[in-house]
Amino acid sequence: MLIIQKLSDMIEEEMNDAEKYARCALEWKDERPTLAEAFYKLANEEMNHMSILHDQVVAVISDYRKKSGDPPEVMLKLYDLVHKKHIDRAASVKGMISLYKEK
Repeated sequence: MLIIQKLSDMIEEEMNDAEKYARCALEWKDERPTLAEAFYKLANEEMNHMSILHDQVVAVISDYRKKSGDPPEVMLKLYDLVHKKHIDRAASVKGMISLYKEK
């Protein structure tokens, strides 16, 4: 399904942006705390966007199941691979974001 691929690409973009903002928050925390806090908030917002998009992927798959039964095995395997990659990446980005509050 092309929509799942599009949503997956968007999820990756959101995580890339979240990581970028988290790095900036850490970099500027001491020298520019107000700016760093803005970057921290942006990083969290990007992760929220990622969650919203993920929920939509789940909804698309659920709708497909209601209308057509189980998706093709190949599609599910591909989704599982991408989903595991996203889970690992999200954990990494969330870890980076949490470093901001620890320092």
